[in-house]
Amino acid sequence: MNQHVIKSRKTAVYGLLLVLAFGLTAINVSAQQVYTLDKCIEMALQNNVRTKNAENDLNAAKLQKKSAFTHYFPSVSATGGGFISDKGLLEMNTEAGKLSLVDDGLVGGVTATLPLFTGGQIVNANKLADVNVDVSRLRRRQSENEVRLTVEQYFWQVVTLKEKLHTIGTLQAQLDRIHRDVEAAVAAGVTNRNDQLQVELRRNEMRSKRISIANTLDVSLHLLAQYIGCPTDSAGRIDVDWKMDGGLPLCPDELYRSPESSLPLTAEYHLLHKQVDASRLQHKITVGKNLPTVAVGGGYVYENLMDRDHSFWIGGVTVSVPLTKWWGGSHDMKRQKLQVRNAENQLKDQSELLVIRMRNAWNAMNDAYQQVKIAIESIGQAEENLRLQSDYYQAGTCTMSDLLEAQTLYQQSRDKYVESYSQYEVKKREYLLATGR
Repeated sequence: MNQHVIKSRKTAVYGLLLVLAFGLTAINVSAQQVYTLDKCIEMALQNNVRTKNAENDLNAAKLQKKSAFTHYFPSVSATGGGFISDKGLLEMNTEAGKLSLVDDGLVGGVTATLPLFTGGQIVNANKLADVNVDVSRLRRRQSENEVRLTVEQYFWQVVTLKEKLHTIGTLQAQLDRIHRDVEAAVAAGVTNRNDQLQVELRRNEMRSKRISIANTLDVSLHLLAQYIGCPTDSAGRIDVDWKMDGGLPLCPDELYRSPESSLPLTAEYHLLHKQVDASRLQHKITVGKNLPTVAVGGGYVYENLMDRDHSFWIGGVTVSVPLTKWWGGSHDMKRQKLQVRNAENQLKDQSELLVIRMRNAWNAMNDAYQQVKIAIESIGQAEENLRLQSDYYQAGTCTMSDLLEAQTLYQQSRDKYVESYSQYEVKKREYLLATGR
């Protein structure tokens, strides 16, 4: 009867502990945020400082465009002043005595000036402001592409480290089994203690690697969390939603697009064209500075200098011809003309380099894909070698060193696979971005 009661109490305690364990696990899972690659990219585009600054630069360019547009309208100004003097500004002697005039007074007015011709400076300045808006928009796109690539690198770095930890865990479990078998064999006098020491050394090596990789993984998760805009205190509770299945990624052949057709789709190519446009507009503005300018103006003036109110309207036309400025201005125009040629040369040269970059990115992606295929073959060979060495050791036809060496080869093949797979995904992103996608 007592034994039955004790057994029932033990069962109840075990059940309670199991419930608590599941509860704690549920709490940890709910506290941990798991993100897919697409979600990480989406959050980074919203929260990363690089995209925020690029958006601010675009808004600043739009405001500059609005400011340039105001130069089409008349400029209006108002002035006013007054004075008082101990003597009159005008004095004269008359038969009646000394006459003093204008010893105090008020003057004020409002004037407006509208430029009729400025050598195209206003028109070209507005066109240049439009170009600057387009440049800022293209640079924002560049920033978004850089953010996508950086997120991809951080994401796959985390995946690689997690898979390496998984491989180490598998090997540690196998080493624990080997250690138990060797301990039993040493106790029975079947084998010597040297085999046991080799296993223990390898277990320590695995523990050391696990600590190192776990620390690197923690830092990588913090970097990813900071980059996508997660709070710093929650960085240790995020995770990535990806598990290696040992398979081969999709063949990259369907991603190919000719560099010549991809070139007009890239932000870099359009930026080069905008640089040429901006240089040409700068040259036109420089020419305009050396041309005559014509403006009309008018205003309303009020004065009270002779102790009476006096107001009137005034209008006029001004023509300004820069005579001596042509000496230095001619050099400025030639200098700007050379800047236009430099921009055109830069367009041709950099366009060729962009095509080369696309071809290089395509080759790098295919190379990474082939490395994944080789790594998969190596895993199969390493698994078979480990199985055979385990059987041989059990049969006593190979040494512990051979078995541990087979484990090392298996670990290296697994690590090479996850590294190659992650490298391929990063290279794929680089190729897509290089071809304007």
